[in-house]
Amino acid sequence: MKKRYLRGGPRVWGPLLLAAMLMGGCSSLPELKPSGQVHQESPYLIGPGDTLEIFVWGNQEVSGSVKVRPDGLISTPLVEDLPASGKTPTQLARDMEKRLARYIKSPVVTITVAHFVGRPSEQIRIVGEAAKPKAIPYREHTTLLDVMISVGGLTEYAAGNSATIVRVVNGKRRQYRVRLDDLIKDGDISANVDMLPGDILIIPESMF
Repeated sequence: MKKRYLRGGPRVWGPLLLAAMLMGGCSSLPELKPSGQVHQESPYLIGPGDTLEIFVWGNQEVSGSVKVRPDGLISTPLVEDLPASGKTPTQLARDMEKRLARYIKSPVVTITVAHFVGRPSEQIRIVGEAAKPKAIPYREHTTLLDVMISVGGLTEYAAGNSATIVRVVNGKRRQYRVRLDDLIKDGDISANVDMLPGDILIIPESMF
């Protein structure tokens, strides 16, 4: 069989260089625990691009759907340029009630997120030899398998068992090994792990 050598270009070297810089070339990395052993209990924070459903009880004319602008603000009837990014839906609802109280007696507001994008710190980024590298919004109980499904799996050149997850733990960046080949090709469910907001999944290319 003819050997393949590592291809050049920023698409390949970028993720590899990132991994090297983050870990200083460390070759022995810890492996993440199986799915279900990591628990993340944090409320969803609204981000630019999210679509919000706003319902003001008894006031249908000021209710409706609104998209969070790139500057993190929203504007609705009677309420202009209200900061939304970085807040929970409940926090934003209370802020909107305060603004609406100028025009409506004792307003009651309910806000839900209809379409998730999330702030960059809340997203999961996949780089390297994924079929469709991209950033995806974090959702509760997202696992590594969920992430791989969303990016269409691996390319034929991926070194799946050399993939790593970069994660901020107690304010410091850490890197952990994950076994994508074992998970996807062999169906080894023990290789499935929980993903957290802000994770970066780096999938290098095989050298052969």
